[in-house]
Amino acid sequence: MPTAATPLSQKISEAIDFDKRLFFVLLIGIFLTIRYLTNDLILETIPDSERLDAQGDLMFFHIFNTLNYIWTPFALLWKFTVIAFLFWSIGLTIGYKVKFKVLWQFALVAEFIFIFPELLRLLWYMNPTGSISYLEIKNFEPLSALWLIGPENLEEKFHYPLSVINVFELLYGMAWVLGFHALSRRSVQESIPVVLLSYFLPLLLWLAFYTASFR
Repeated sequence: MPTAATPLSQKISEAIDFDKRLFFVLLIGIFLTIRYLTNDLILETIPDSERLDAQGDLMFFHIFNTLNYIWTPFALLWKFTVIAFLFWSIGLTIGYKVKFKVLWQFALVAEFIFIFPELLRLLWYMNPTGSISYLEIKNFEPLSALWLIGPENLEEKFHYPLSVINVFELLYGMAWVLGFHALSRRSVQESIPVVLLSYFLPLLLWLAFYTASFR
């Protein structure tokens, strides 16, 4: 049965008690700014980029980036909805009833963690030493298994799965343990299996499917 709010859950609830709509706008703004600056760095790595751009040879590069900017808020909304649904359904199955709305709002807040890998990529290549290529920036996944092993040492089908296995995913899972603890009034120990079943198990299944179906 749910327990009374612990000092930890009260602090968490107070910390995330702010205008989520404003936070979403801020989150989108930060993501788009970082991605725009990163794409600008990528453009600089293309030999003779100014001439190619003037001739229109980089049109598809700009179109793809523009579509990515437009898609970003919708992709995040979809991600929050799917993750909230997984936590809501698994929690309900186990017997931990939590409102879908508050789970969705926490998914929004927890997404802030994933700003840091994109920011690290930008800062890492802000003042590069020597020549760098587009692929170096694209494949740079800080604090991930791919970063440790090196993409050049792996088949391409393993690049994405190993980039997802990173410190930030672990921090995200830890944030959800604390968040579910605060939202459901269940203990931290009870919240851990919910996070494993609701987030990490589907994530591992998706990565296994991606690797197996890669062509």
